[in-house]
Amino acid sequence: MDVGLAGKRAIITGAGGGIGRQTAQLFANAGAAVFINDIDADAIDAARADIPGLAGAVTDMGDSAAVTTFFEQAVSHLGGLDILVNNVGSAGPTAPVEEVGLDEWNACMAVNLTSTFLCIQAAVPHLRAAGGGSIVSMSSAAGKFGFPLRSPYASAKWAIVGLTRTIALELGRDHIRCNCIQPGPVEGERISRVIQAKAAAEGRSDNSVRDQMAAMTTLRRFVPPTDISALILFLCSDYGASITGQSLSVDSGMEGYGPATDD
Repeated sequence: MDVGLAGKRAIITGAGGGIGRQTAQLFANAGAAVFINDIDADAIDAARADIPGLAGAVTDMGDSAAVTTFFEQAVSHLGGLDILVNNVGSAGPTAPVEEVGLDEWNACMAVNLTSTFLCIQAAVPHLRAAGGGSIVSMSSAAGKFGFPLRSPYASAKWAIVGLTRTIALELGRDHIRCNCIQPGPVEGERISRVIQAKAAAEGRSDNSVRDQMAAMTTLRRFVPPTDISALILFLCSDYGASITGQSLSVDSGMEGYGPATDD
């Protein structure tokens, strides 16, 4: 099925694995030219080996100078820009709010929020020059419900919702669509690390935390990463041409993370 992405030029951050890599694969399959970033050079090399035509660079997306250099390199390689997918992120600390260090807070904000802001700033002039385009940023179910013991992460993900809705209002006249996605628990290595940290903080088994998270969804299961990538593709395609300023949940019908537990 032609989704209108043939010849489009896309930057996808945090795409060495997981949702980002899945998205890069879908975009490439649809005929888009894709440039990715990751902090892991080996992950970029592996992705490039699997996805014909893929290009990328190692970049710290929380560093403004590094983001500027990355966008210069990416846009030069692509010959312009039509799509930005802000996927880079980190889980941040798992601890009660009174035990979170300022350095931990700042580090979590830099990766999850500041990187999104910097990439949007860098992308907008190129999207305007292209006559419009699409920005998709990654929020989280934590940016809708909150997440006990994860105050920096939840705060950053709530902020991405506000940022998305604001730039949608600013950039609509330039035909730039801006949306964010709020995934629930997504199968993969990252949620396994989150579960392990939460279990350790609460003195519980990994399986009990995993079961609790699944039980908080109406479908009683975690989300396959391909479901997130498919929505990103849809939003950036011709089929998503009238969707902007939205926060879209892909969370198996999540009803909340619930309070921290002493069980």
